[in-house]
Amino acid sequence: MPWQGDPVATDHAPLEIACDESGYEGEKLVGTTTDVFAHGSVHLSYAAAAECMAELRARIRSPATEYKANHLLREKHRRVLVWLLSPASPAFGATHVYLVDKTTFLLDRLVTVLLDDPAQAAVLCREVILAREARTAVHWRPFLQSANDLLRTKERPDAVPPVEGFVRAVEALRRGGPAEPADQTLKLLAAARSRAEAHRMAVHTSPPALPLLDPLVPAIERAVRFWGHPGRPVTIVHDRQNTLRPDRVAALRDRIPALAGLTLVSSENDPRVQVADIVAGAVRKIASDELVGAGDPELTALLPPFVDSASLLPTSASTSPHERR
Repeated sequence: MPWQGDPVATDHAPLEIACDESGYEGEKLVGTTTDVFAHGSVHLSYAAAAECMAELRARIRSPATEYKANHLLREKHRRVLVWLLSPASPAFGATHVYLVDKTTFLLDRLVTVLLDDPAQAAVLCREVILAREARTAVHWRPFLQSANDLLRTKERPDAVPPVEGFVRAVEALRRGGPAEPADQTLKLLAAARSRAEAHRMAVHTSPPALPLLDPLVPAIERAVRFWGHPGRPVTIVHDRQNTLRPDRVAALRDRIPALAGLTLVSSENDPRVQVADIVAGAVRKIASDELVGAGDPELTALLPPFVDSASLLPTSASTSPHERR
């Protein structure tokens, strides 16, 4: 049956999309409950989204008042999940999901600040992927945590001074004898102490309006770029998020000229946001399982029409994250 009520936008009128995220923990990228962050954006009318949610309720038959991706990820509801991600679903062609592997994102930002050489991020990403596959990623954990502490806006109260902690972690990792070219990259990072100190000083004296490590920033930027085009502004209805304070929304609008407005709403009151939430959560879990070698071929094959081609995801130990952009 056709799904009616899709909103129509002209080149001059703002196009309204609804957004929600999954796996979001702000600037905390290490030691999180999820390895992947997902941001979903939906271009459906209120009526079409409500009809989609009603169809999900009819298929799942759960007494829950608000449906989440976890409902669909249960094996007994597999057919419903497959339907939601299939061309028969109203979400198909109307939903866009930007995915970020948190470790890849962290290393990309680290190298940007300290080395200005994206190729070095690819080197480290390959080593981390190899460590994951060999079940030895624990050796990289102190280094990744120190990198997170170095780049995040607020210092952890229980952490050693960020620059000192980072230098120590790099030296400790090098003593473990990483293979080339990773060791050379670590050597360059160790020699970039002055740049690390300059970064911390800048963060301390003039905190950025948009934190460097917040994946929500590039996610919103990608959503606007995906749905808009030259001459078409985009407005966003977004699930309530404490990090989207008025000053940050203003900074986002300065950074993204096509962003005409951003309004926070409760997902309980907007079925469009509910669709964005469910699809983002489902896509995130399927992609995350695939990244750790526990993927489901049938479900993974359903993802390409939904996933942003610029998502920051490692594909293998021999592929740079930038090759997916």
